[in-house]
Amino acid sequence: MLNPKKNEIRKPTKTISGITPVAVMLPPRACKHGTCTYCPSLNVPQSYTPKSPVVMRASEVKYDAYEQVKARIKAFEVMHHPTEKIELIIMGGTFLQYPKKFKNDFIKKCFDALNEKVSKSLTEAQKLNEKSKHRCVALCVETRPDDCIQYIKEMRDFGVTRVELGVQMPDDKIYKKIKRGHSVKDVADATKALKDAGFKVGYHIMPGLPGSNEKKDLELFKKIFSDERFKPDQLKIYPCQIIKGAELEKDFWKKRYKPYTKEQIENLLIEMLRVVPRYCRVMRIMREIPPEYLIAGTTKIDLRKDVEEKLRRQKNKIVEIRFREIGFNPTENINMKLKVTRYDASEGKEFFIEIVNDEDILFGLLRLRPRKDKTAIVRELHVYGKSLEIHKKSSAASQHRGMGKMLMKEAEKIAKAEGAKKILVISGIGVREYYRKLGYKLEDSYMVKKI
Repeated sequence: MLNPKKNEIRKPTKTISGITPVAVMLPPRACKHGTCTYCPSLNVPQSYTPKSPVVMRASEVKYDAYEQVKARIKAFEVMHHPTEKIELIIMGGTFLQYPKKFKNDFIKKCFDALNEKVSKSLTEAQKLNEKSKHRCVALCVETRPDDCIQYIKEMRDFGVTRVELGVQMPDDKIYKKIKRGHSVKDVADATKALKDAGFKVGYHIMPGLPGSNEKKDLELFKKIFSDERFKPDQLKIYPCQIIKGAELEKDFWKKRYKPYTKEQIENLLIEMLRVVPRYCRVMRIMREIPPEYLIAGTTKIDLRKDVEEKLRRQKNKIVEIRFREIGFNPTENINMKLKVTRYDASEGKEFFIEIVNDEDILFGLLRLRPRKDKTAIVRELHVYGKSLEIHKKSSAASQHRGMGKMLMKEAEKIAKAEGAKKILVISGIGVREYYRKLGYKLEDSYMVKKI
């Protein structure tokens, strides 16, 4: 890669949402349930290929967590991105199935790399990260719906704030056909347990699986947002592709299965994006599969760009978060106001609080979930816009202008009206200092305040 010119930010969209994402890949390990039919087995982490960018980076350092984090931070600095607010993403899909000591050491090494200092324990590393140069403001793990509830306390001890579930499509017949190894009930149960504990919940969705079709996919997708058992906060949409080394490859050559064409996927994505409610963010569309491993399925990685351009030309009213956030919609219209959306989900109430302007451009958001024990939990607080260093301000930027405080004040007001005596925040380790300034104290991995 050529070094960027002075003051040039290479790949600016990487940090346009206010944080710097650092993906860390786990060493190869087979899933306990076996292998899904669409998943390749290529002696690398499950579902990835040897030439997937994150795998290539990880394999160069023998999957060492410390070296991976260190290298990614260096790469972002070279590309002139800020690196003070880091979102760690533990990739590989089977993290929770590893031995406890491995998990503890892996997370500790991530924090050690952020702190640029090796600590004696994970607790010490986390404490140090509260004031370090590179702060972990969010920590995400990918996992299975049937293999996460038992690990909720453990995830909180690690500092996890977001959990991504491999849901694919919520249909038991499809699950059986693809050898998924869990049920729709597992998805619902995991979603509820995670929300009750304060986690932000993401779903990985896979249209075009064996046993489905475009009509059924759209019906199941609508169900994700009409059925109160689901209603995720985020989505990644990965249309089914045939990858070398997957069982599905055999079905393709025997003409028992055919993936969607580019046109079919594009039309389906347009309909799906029209359905996504304002409280959900579509984080990514399409996986980056190296062409030499792709047997069949569209090779167009930037299909999202085409779909969104078409939607904007057609002046469709798309309300999903990423489509509306300030980073992708530069504006001088700062006539901002609070907007609250209340909805029922996972046997509870959710309050989605936004700061928007009169064009519905999104500047910041907060997710609040009142609980039955007279507490309410803040599952996410996020101010959008170009990432700024922690102690800096900019008249042209949306971060560090008091929006977070405004959202927290509204959340406390709503929580009190809902009968809560105490409000909890599922805070990233590196954001604890921010909440302390708002009167919150650390209690059992949450930031807590009496109201």
